[in-house]
Amino acid sequence: MFGTVARIRPKPGGIQALLDMSHEFDREHAKRVKGYVADYILESEKHPGEYILVAIFEDRESYMANADSPEQDAFYRRFRQHLTEDPIWEDGEIIYASHGSTMPTWDDASGMMGTEPASPE
Repeated sequence: MFGTVARIRPKPGGIQALLDMSHEFDREHAKRVKGYVADYILESEKHPGEYILVAIFEDRESYMANADSPEQDAFYRRFRQHLTEDPIWEDGEIIYASHGSTMPTWDDASGMMGTEPASPE
């Protein structure tokens, strides 16, 4: 697997727009993006106002194909409008991954993370 981690700083009040765009991506684009696995946004406890975005793909090739696509470029340009500065990106090969007996999932109805049993691998 391959992925990227980005440190982002939304404009004041901009985090909701970024979350809305993330939901839009999940609903309208994710199923069409070859090799897309998951994405997460973490709120930093150490740096108020900073968030950490994680995107995971099956392999480097599918990650790069998405990064180079005109659709992703347009999405990123809209996303960037809600940030105070360019993200700080770190791309890399995932050399280890683990998860417990439940995997978190987003519940659109409640707008919160929930849990469901992990699928057998």
